[in-house]
Amino acid sequence: MTVHHAVEALHFPLHKPGFADITAAANAAITASGIGSGILTVYSQHTTCAVLIQEESMDQTLDGVEFLLQDMVNYLTTLVPTCRHEGQYLHPGPKHLEYATTDLGEEGWWSLNTDAHLRSVLLGRSQTIPVIDGKLELGEFGRIYFADFDGMRERDRKARFTVIGE
Repeated sequence: MTVHHAVEALHFPLHKPGFADITAAANAAITASGIGSGILTVYSQHTTCAVLIQEESMDQTLDGVEFLLQDMVNYLTTLVPTCRHEGQYLHPGPKHLEYATTDLGEEGWWSLNTDAHLRSVLLGRSQTIPVIDGKLELGEFGRIYFADFDGMRERDRKARFTVIGE
């Protein structure tokens, strides 16, 4: 059995939720692994991000978000409203804010991202996909997307790939 790890660096500008299609990077990880039969796990170490499999929508909003992904964000906003002000959610509390501003040197308002944490929990931070004959089993229209729900500031993120098999 072989195990192969790969990382894809991603950049998200200051913006509302951002999405990156990482399907090509996943396929590159499989090719580099030499594994023909096994599984691929795609993982986000970031607590305000998610990994999802969805159909490619083709059409996009004026700011470049695929319609289906924007529909998902619109729906998630009804479940988890966007954090607009301090006190809307219990988090961040005073201890968290003190740590973020004093120990990490962050701006206090950067912690107003509770909605991003909750959306990440709902969608999940990883996906596992079968690899058969050296190819991902995503279905006819399936794509792998990395979602960053924390648009409070510009961020660099990492999508992590682990391929296991023979």
